[in-house]
This record gives sequence, structure tokens and C-alpha cells, in this order.
Amino acid sequence: MITVAIMALAALMLSGPASAQTKIRVGKTIGGSGFHLPSYVAVDKGLFKGEGLEAEFIVAGAGVLVRAGIAKEIEFVPIPGGGSEAMLKGAPLAFIVGESLVSQWTITTTPDIKRVEDLKGRTVGLERPGQAAYTEAVVVLGKFFKMEPGRDYKVITFNAETDRVAALINRSIQAAILSFPHAARAEKAGMKILVKTGDYIPRLGGTFITHRDFIKEKRDMTKRFIRAMVKANDYVKNNKQGTIEVIQKYFEIKDTGLAEGIYKQVANAYGPEIPHDLLLELFQSRTTPELGWPAGKPLPDIEQFVERNLLNEVLKEMGRKPSK
Repeated sequence: MITVAIMALAALMLSGPASAQTKIRVGKTIGGSGFHLPSYVAVDKGLFKGEGLEAEFIVAGAGVLVRAGIAKEIEFVPIPGGGSEAMLKGAPLAFIVGESLVSQWTITTTPDIKRVEDLKGRTVGLERPGQAAYTEAVVVLGKFFKMEPGRDYKVITFNAETDRVAALINRSIQAAILSFPHAARAEKAGMKILVKTGDYIPRLGGTFITHRDFIKEKRDMTKRFIRAMVKANDYVKNNKQGTIEVIQKYFEIKDTGLAEGIYKQVANAYGPEIPHDLLLELFQSRTTPELGWPAGKPLPDIEQFVERNLLNEVLKEMGRKPSK
């Protein structure tokens, strides 16, 4: 009887943390994104659970995810482009922790495209106007190659990168904006990476935003989320095999060699910090006439849109350097 009682007590002690898990909803784009790899790691490798969080991915387009964040239907949304644009319009959102610190977007083309100028008169697959991939492609092509959508090249919009890859391989389009993992898959099918946008403009990618009410009302939950994401960013850098497994799962890649190639490109791309200079570049990319920002209107103090004190509080507790 004593043995049975001890076993029963042990079972209760082991089941306690699971029953105490706080449920959270985390945004995930359709088809996956290389910018968001640490969040996939945090789910699959138990880093959220280690912080007492039971995470559920909510899959939708970037714009839908931002609107859901504003409506408080999702706690954590990894859409910095649409999020920053919403903040400039008064949405009560704030950045809390980073993911990718470099641009992972590419302009990937059919093999007959030898240079950017060859895209004139061709069809390019982009995201919807206002979304990160759309802005990235339009800014790079316009600013550095003097090519404008509608005038120099045609545009077809796709919500999912997987759809852009399929259209490219089928030659329905001649170029597409793709993040590293999807670009690698297209290369495997004979396509070519023509431009890496990170060679032209800096980029915050996958930086998480949340509603300011959550920060105020659920501060501890938000801190635990940040802590898990700090650990996830570290995991990508330090655990090659485990990260490759996550890449294979979320990008549906059976070829281990292809997954390893993707890992080599992104292994050092992540960090929880939200550097001010990259944040400034992000907001400046949203204040253009093409996105409806009045010409000549100055940019407000962008630090008001970051919960930097909260992020630094977590980093300090973890023995890390603060985010400047």
C-alpha cells in the first residue's frame, strides 16, 4: 500500500506541470517561412512547454495574422512588416522579441533569366501589396534597378510561398520572391537565385508582436514566451541535427542534403535582439507613398513601438546582454 501511495504521488507530481500549461496561440504563415524557424523549433523541441506554455499554431496569411493580433484573437504574431505598418496607423501592438536578423528573401527565376534587366515584360510572383515579400521585391527592384511593377514587369500575387514555387517550376511565372528554404527547393528543381535582397537592404524578419493589453495583463506569460524564443534562437545556432529535423518537417523536405544546405544558409541568421538600426530600416520601408504614407511626413520615435525594457528584463535574467 505504501508503494502504491508513493507511485500515485509521483504520478501526480509528474502530471502537475502539464496540467498547469498556459495555452497560447502563435501565428504561422501559410507554407512556412525561413524567417520563423525558431518558433517552429520552440514548438517541436519542447521549449515552449519548458516554460509552461502550450502553443497552438494559427495558420493564415500575414495580413490576417496581424488583424487577428489587433483583435486579440492571437497572442503572438511574427509579422514585423504588416505589424509596423499597423502600429504607424495607431494599432495597440508592440514588438517583444526577434527571430531573423538578416534578409532571407531572394528573387528566384527560371534558368533563362540571366540578369535583373531580363525581367522586363516578364511575370513575377509576389505576396499581396503591403506584405513583407512584396515590399522587399518592389523596393530592391525599384531602388537599385529602376524597375517598377506594372510598368516594367507584371505581378501575380500568391499568399503561400509553396504556390509561388509551383508556379515558377510550371513556368506560369518567370520569377518569384522566395525565402531561403523555398528558394533552395526551387533550385533543386532547376531554378536559379538571381538576387539576394539582403545584399541590398537590411532586414528584421519574424520579429514577434503582441497586443499591449497582453503585456499589461499577462506580463509573466509574455516573459515566458520571450524566454522560450531566446532559447529557440540559440538552439538553431547550436543544434544542427535537431534543427535540420525541424526544417524537414515544416518545409516538407525529405532530402536530408537539401535540408542541410538550408541550415547552412540560415544557421547564424537568428537572434532575440531587436537592433535599433534594423528597426529604423523596417519602419522607413513602410513610410513610402506606395504604401500610402504621406510624402514628407516625418517618422515618429520608433522606440515607442518596442517593449525593450521587458525584453531586456528577460535577457538580464538569462545572463544575456541587453538589446540596445
